[in-house]
Amino acid sequence: MADRIFDFNSSTMVNPKAEEDKAGTSAPHAFRVMVSDSKVLCPETPIMVLMEGEEKLPRHAVGVFINPLRGNSFAYTGGTVEANVSGQDKDGRDLNHRILTIDKRFVELEKWLGENHVSVKLTGESREEGYCVYKIRAVNPNGSGIQTERDRFLQMVIARLSESEAPEDTDMEDEPEDSGQQDLRDLNSMLNFLACARHTLPKNMQAWADRSINLIKSQTITPEERRHAERALQMVLNIHWKGEYFASIDPVRARQILDEELFGLERVKQRIMETIIQINRTHTLPAYGLLLAGPAGIGKSQLAYAVARILRLPWTSLDMSAIHDSEALTGSPRVYANAKAGRIMEAFTQSGSSNIVFIINELDKADKNSVNGNPADALLTLLDNIGYTDNYIECRIPTNGVYPVATANDKSRISDPLMSRFAVIDIPDYTPEEKRIIFRKFSLPKVLKRMGMRPEECVVEDRAIDVILEKYRDQTGCRDLEQAAEHLAANALYQIETTGVKDVTFDAHTVRRLLF
Repeated sequence: MADRIFDFNSSTMVNPKAEEDKAGTSAPHAFRVMVSDSKVLCPETPIMVLMEGEEKLPRHAVGVFINPLRGNSFAYTGGTVEANVSGQDKDGRDLNHRILTIDKRFVELEKWLGENHVSVKLTGESREEGYCVYKIRAVNPNGSGIQTERDRFLQMVIARLSESEAPEDTDMEDEPEDSGQQDLRDLNSMLNFLACARHTLPKNMQAWADRSINLIKSQTITPEERRHAERALQMVLNIHWKGEYFASIDPVRARQILDEELFGLERVKQRIMETIIQINRTHTLPAYGLLLAGPAGIGKSQLAYAVARILRLPWTSLDMSAIHDSEALTGSPRVYANAKAGRIMEAFTQSGSSNIVFIINELDKADKNSVNGNPADALLTLLDNIGYTDNYIECRIPTNGVYPVATANDKSRISDPLMSRFAVIDIPDYTPEEKRIIFRKFSLPKVLKRMGMRPEECVVEDRAIDVILEKYRDQTGCRDLEQAAEHLAANALYQIETTGVKDVTFDAHTVRRLLF
């Protein structure tokens, strides 16, 4: 936890003495706000700390947060009594446990829980500084069980807030900001989320969310316009908008992943490892994505997926050969009844995160003869990492957490503006000797494992492998090798199951008879 501490009152900033004189009651309690960057909630880095009296709170304490307008405290009911306005039970015992400190990220969540009278079960630990709360569940008022739907929403908010940075200091009367992780499907859940976690949205989207809410509530728009506005807001709030910081990547593990996926290609792997080391030094993504260029079948897509594994990011893929209109990428305006967001925005929505590896397959196959121009040109703003505007969302979408990895067979078919936005890695075809090793150590074992066969059940002699290489000497890549391995393995399995033999060995003559 950082050592920045602020005096804070979760209601409007008031003069306590003046409030006492005016209301005749105690003024709202002031508490300290801790600025934390911890992603793990535990007694050492809690959500909040409550004051305890002589009787300590149990590890699991059921109760409610008192509305901030009456004081920032937790009324412990134990699931047997309900907190009243005075914060006492029927015997006059004080139930209130004042909030001493609270993680700044959770201030608005505590306020929302209090204002909506949500019954909660706190999990905490009694320490010298007080009762350190590190888990909150939504429960029935008597503490008998979890309120499933409300608790699911609450856990999503807590998870999102714990991974966010503390909101910047603003006027205390401002509304909090939003973010989204779980599927928020209705307007009420979206409003609740904005009230609890507004600050996790990018700055420009906070104002956009307010405009969208006002539009949805407006009585002057058509039901179709309201449906589109609500759908756009739902898409944005269900995306986890993360910061630019990237944690260090284990280079040993990164190299291991590359070796698992592909044999050889040392120069290519070295280039990717250089990118990993750069991320570890700067903790940000490189300014340029990767363009993997080379003949078909050499593992370009496989390498792209390996990069996503190394970065530990969700990935989404886009096949440019199937895109014939730039609007498919940038979305269609809401004036159309069948309007929808573009494929780029859908990629964020499907992954649920703003930090993704965006795999662009067959970049050189984009339709240049499209009526609306080359669809690939719509990728330019995405690749610049300055954000792009989706026509359906009508808001600039930040893209600084997107790492594009493109594949292409023919670089000459890609426009210069697009090429300039990638670090190009040329991947050569495998040599005959490399293909021999790939067949023996990778293709055949992979097929046998997939078919549930033991290695000794299907043996291919070295001369037989020569025949396979001769058969496919004019083909690039290794796909044909795997298909040949599957043909031989299937034949061996057929012989084992129908003739009773225990294993099959393929020589050059047998392979030539099967494949030619």
